[in-house]
Amino acid sequence: QVQLVESGGGLVQSGGSLRLSCAASASIRTLDAMGWYRQAPGKQREMVARFSSDGSTNYADSVKGRFTISRDNAKDTVYLQMNALKPEDTAVYRCKAEKIRPGGTLAYWGPGTHVTVSS
Repeated sequence: QVQLVESGGGLVQSGGSLRLSCAASASIRTLDAMGWYRQAPGKQREMVARFSSDGSTNYADSVKGRFTISRDNAKDTVYLQMNALKPEDTAVYRCKAEKIRPGGTLAYWGPGTHVTVSS
């Protein structure tokens, strides 16, 4: 079992920045994938940024050039630096971790942190 806790959300003006943190209860070196997802009111959840199991880093087109995902293995924490925020970035941001097993993939989610960008 892996527990994830996000922090760093809040209210920011358009054009501002925030850094989200996702602290894991297990060594993130043991996780096959980790990433950030978001869900805005009335919309489907979408992947924002992700470290994939093949070692690649993926970003949603809408955040490329503005958001950066990073990790600190010593702190078992993944970060999401968000710059040039827009009102459409307003959402609940959740961290997800994955473990690939022979029978399938185990997914773990944090409770989420709210990000509100005012215009």
